[in-house]
Amino acid sequence: MRILAKFALLPALLLVVMTSSGCIARKAVAVPLRVTGAVVSVVPVVGGPVHTVADGAAEVVD
Repeated sequence: MRILAKFALLPALLLVVMTSSGCIARKAVAVPLRVTGAVVSVVPVVGGPVHTVADGAAEVVD
């Protein structure tokens, strides 16, 4: 019965993915990149370059 319940969620998940706009999907990827870059930028020495890379990746996604 548990396997059947998992497969019942699959069509609902596919429907949500297919109907959500690309903007929402991109923000779901870009926001964690930006937050990670902001948090890491506080670390001395390596924070600046890592922040630059993470911010650049977020710009590409946006």
